Amino acid sequence: MASLYGEHHAWLLGWLRKRLGCGHHAADVAQDTFLRLITVGDKLPQLDEPRAFLTTTAKRLLVDRGRRQAVEQAYLAELGLLAEQLPCFPSPEEVLQAVQSLERIAYALEQLSARARDAFLMHFLDGEPHALIAQRLGVSTRMVHKYLVQALLGCDEAVGQSCL
Repeated sequence: MASLYGEHHAWLLGWLRKRLGCGHHAADVAQDTFLRLITVGDKLPQLDEPRAFLTTTAKRLLVDRGRRQAVEQAYLAELGLLAEQLPCFPSPEEVLQAVQSLERIAYALEQLSARARDAFLMHFLDGEPHALIAQRLGVSTRMVHKYLVQALLGCDEAVGQSCL
């Protein structure tokens, strides 16, 4: 790992700096890339193309970072709209906890089949009844119920408390 870092860190940092346009963000992602490889430990295969492997890992981290920022921005925008109606504004810790919970829920939903995810979103975000969801997905209402249970169990496991 030390030789991989020594031989390729500067290159990865430069590649990320060009891609992100910010040296600080590039340094964060480069560090996260090598941290991800360190956590893999002995399971890391022999790398014939280390730069390709580092690039792929960094790109995945950028996608994760983009998702996190999108969830965070959506939550903060919604919170801003509700701020006038709330008796008090949530603390930074409460905001962070909510964003982290939303990220875990988003990740749990990504792990579902497309139909289960669509059923969850149609029911809980759009407020559509089971019968309409069944019609749109071309399945029975019983199957919609199974999809929703599957999604809720995934959320429950991801968040560590009931999504119900």
